Amino acid sequence: MQRTVDYINGKVIMIDQTRIPAELSTIELASYQEVAEAITSMKVRGAPAIGVTGALGIAVAARQSEVDDPQELYAELEHASDVLRATRPTAVNLFWGIDRMMDAAHAALQVGSSVDDIRDALDGLAHVMLEEDEETCQAIGAHGAELIPDGARVLTHCNAGALACVGYGTALGVIRAAVDAGKKVMVYADETRPRLQGMKLTCFELLSDNIPVTVISDNMAGSFMRKGEIDCVVVGADRIAANGDAANKIGTYSVAILAHHHGIPFYVAAPMSTVDFSLSSGDDIPIEERPHEEVTHIDGQRIAPEGVRVVNPSFDVTPAAYITAIITEKGIVYPPYRKNLRA
Repeated sequence: MQRTVDYINGKVIMIDQTRIPAELSTIELASYQEVAEAITSMKVRGAPAIGVTGALGIAVAARQSEVDDPQELYAELEHASDVLRATRPTAVNLFWGIDRMMDAAHAALQVGSSVDDIRDALDGLAHVMLEEDEETCQAIGAHGAELIPDGARVLTHCNAGALACVGYGTALGVIRAAVDAGKKVMVYADETRPRLQGMKLTCFELLSDNIPVTVISDNMAGSFMRKGEIDCVVVGADRIAANGDAANKIGTYSVAILAHHHGIPFYVAAPMSTVDFSLSSGDDIPIEERPHEEVTHIDGQRIAPEGVRVVNPSFDVTPAAYITAIITEKGIVYPPYRKNLRA
């Protein structure tokens, strides 16, 4: 599969995930405002992909600027960064990606770089971050594959695959690496209400790779665990607190409790950029509230009665006590997370 998001000739090229599985098509974004809209409308999803996209938005902002003064350019980049930061609050990778670009711009400004030099520096870092993300996911997969037994039946929730990253994926990267190592793996994919990322995106990816996958509705997971049909759970994360509490797509917490009750390993696969050491626990993680139409409608068709009240938190937090291990590009981290994540 092509890169989920790329940077070519000063423009962001990304797969429009709102079109999957009907079609695999790309869009071209030439302004940071278009990049911000793509993040908000979930044309791009997944913490690592959002992080890189936010960074690319800064590079695009530098290219679209018409100013000649470096100080004026930096002021415009600060405004662009504020717009991009406001798109989605939970995925810490977004802020990490933007901060890296702004730090690079500031460093170039401090040494007296010209506007063109600043643009070139941001372009260079953009390409580095694209390559880094792919390498990081490959490393996560290699470490995590060790945890997947041959013949495993793995449950996933939401999408943490190539489409959630620049390529390869975190949770699905673990599965891909296990398959590449010669292991037979079968995946159960929670449909993941309300946007159905598990059914639409995870299944699309795995079918494309000829990895056996079966979609189940979100309320089936416990029953399958009770029947002994699931050997382990692997999910991604949008933000991990210093103590190991992990925010992921809404419904992950329920899956973790079910896995804990049935004695099934529950793994979180995520890059170290997802760990927010500034937050002591998951209680401090901001949870995004998404539009109510995501719950009341499916593909534009209303399925709920008019006038019904709706709440739509996009994420929930799984306490560290229910997480067997966190798989990162640096290795597999076991409890106690507060100590071992920093190590």
